[in-house]
Amino acid sequence: MPSRPTAVGYLRRDISGISQDWHEIQIRSFAKRLGYNLAKTIVFGPRTDARIARLVSAVETADAEAVFVPSLWHFDSHLPSELMQLTDVITLTPLRTYSRKPPREFDT
Repeated sequence: MPSRPTAVGYLRRDISGISQDWHEIQIRSFAKRLGYNLAKTIVFGPRTDARIARLVSAVETADAEAVFVPSLWHFDSHLPSELMQLTDVITLTPLRTYSRKPPREFDT
């Protein structure tokens, strides 16, 4: 039996606010429903430095195939290119998968 792909959850407590617990439940639920093994959910605050670099490091450590996030607002409304090189990003609102960018064969 093939193992399930690994995923990481991500959210910002300053964006989630009082909905943080609900967002964490949604991340776990959607990851399970889509067949992922959720390794962990990473929660950063507004004063966390190098958030994306730290998220990328966690994705690499977990060898994650996807990152689940409540919405793009948790990335300051745009997808980080350094994250998109490594993994798919799945937003819960709206429910959408942003596929990772394939590596370029040739740099011209």
